[in-house]
Amino acid sequence: MDPSRKFFPAVFVLLLLVVATEVAPTEAKRECEAASVRFKGLCMVQTNCANVCLTEGFTGGRCSSFVRKCMCTKPC
Repeated sequence: MDPSRKFFPAVFVLLLLVVATEVAPTEAKRECEAASVRFKGLCMVQTNCANVCLTEGFTGGRCSSFVRKCMCTKPC
């Protein structure tokens, strides 16, 4: 068997490993949240909550699942 055929799978796996480590995120982005001050009533629509949070200086917002409060979010 030709020696180059023996090493091809090893070189291929090594190349795949290098590409995977370059593409993978190195650090998980954390997201901090705080209850909105300006949002009134029950939070039913995510976009309404997000728009109010933008006016408060946050980067986004979401409705909490149980209490239905508007929770503003931003990167920590």
